[in-house]
Amino acid sequence: MPTRLKRPAIWRPLALTVALLGFQGYLGFSAIGGQFGWENRAQILLDIDQLKARSAALQAEIDVYKHRATLMDTRRLDPDIVTERARALLNMANADDIIVMVDPQSGKPLSGKFDELAADQLSNIVAADSIL
Repeated sequence: MPTRLKRPAIWRPLALTVALLGFQGYLGFSAIGGQFGWENRAQILLDIDQLKARSAALQAEIDVYKHRATLMDTRRLDPDIVTERARALLNMANADDIIVMVDPQSGKPLSGKFDELAADQLSNIVAADSIL
């Protein structure tokens, strides 16, 4: 019986070559025009800069809140400042306080009684009340 050699099929190596070329084409397209490719690099860098700026703004806000929280520490609170701030926020005053209401635009007192007083008379009244 004669031995006959089979000629190798050309389809198998050709199919493998076409598949590998297609995969290389996909990788090339992804490297250039994909989501993380060269064309989108400028947008990615812009996004990074925007996120860094937002992160810095948020960090500054966090620092402000940390500072405000440390001011509320009972070991660091000054009772005079707390009392003064609470009275200012609540629009309250002690009986010993002298209240002079000032017009925000002009900076002059609103009460007509103080228009009649000279500056030295008003300072004398304040000095006399501080002695008591």
